Amino acid sequence: MPKESFSIDYVMEKASGPHFSGLRLEGLLSPTAASPRAPATPHSASSILDTNASNQPFVIGVSGGTASGKTTVCDMIIQQLHDHRVVLVNQDSFYRGLTAEALQRVHEYNFDHPDAFDTEQFIECIEKLRSGQSVPVPIYDFKTHQRRTDTFRQVNASDVIILEGILLFHDPRVRSFMDMKIFVDADADVRLARRIRRDTVERGRDMNSILEQYAKFVKPAFDDFVLPSKKYADVIIPRGGENHVAINLIVQHIHTKLGQHDLCKIYPNVTVIHSTFQIRGMHTLIRDKDISKHDFVFYSDRLIRLVVEHGLGH
Repeated sequence: MPKESFSIDYVMEKASGPHFSGLRLEGLLSPTAASPRAPATPHSASSILDTNASNQPFVIGVSGGTASGKTTVCDMIIQQLHDHRVVLVNQDSFYRGLTAEALQRVHEYNFDHPDAFDTEQFIECIEKLRSGQSVPVPIYDFKTHQRRTDTFRQVNASDVIILEGILLFHDPRVRSFMDMKIFVDADADVRLARRIRRDTVERGRDMNSILEQYAKFVKPAFDDFVLPSKKYADVIIPRGGENHVAINLIVQHIHTKLGQHDLCKIYPNVTVIHSTFQIRGMHTLIRDKDISKHDFVFYSDRLIRLVVEHGLGH
């Protein structure tokens, strides 16, 4: 191969990792496809957008400890996705109403345990929204510890569904609905200070009850349930809503994913090949006006072969 072509290959290999080769692009083709005559093998679900899934809304899960800044992050994402229909569903809306007996001992009730939520109703709500139905979401009153019976919040089908809650990643059934999982991280002292401010102003609680509840229930539940679920996050945002750089990057990624969803909604039989460093590198090369004819044909042939083999495998 000419020296110029060799240098391009060398640069792409260095940028893309050790798995670069003509027919073994990581994440798209199996090792058995190394031979041009080898039959194409089925691709993993992570490598393409499933046709059925593409007709459903894009679901984002935002979790994190109490008062970590989840709501602020959600609000900032919603503001930047102004050109799409976006709805927010809070896990707190699905708290179980306390019985008369539990209300008498409300200070001993653990609101940070998974059993405090009606997870089945939460899952039913998500399933209906994903199928394009409108859903009445309950409104929970944190002062009376009951769901309001006189009203509810009607949530309509949308392009983007944002789920928010401290135990959002705990149940694998809820996690399975999410296209993107975000964990909002914040220092424990900062979260406690925010919780004190929130609960005294918005929920009418006194300082002693807040600190007692935090030491007895909130912190142990964070260590037992919330923190272990952090490993399921696709993105971790330190400093919460103050981290504008991270939120801007997330919104850019969401815009890219939404563009893929829109394409598949217009053309239901279209599947989108997952973008990799190798594919982006080849696209960059064939768009370079100074590339040689030989290299243009060589890398174009690679991309065309990818599309053909991907189509045959699908």
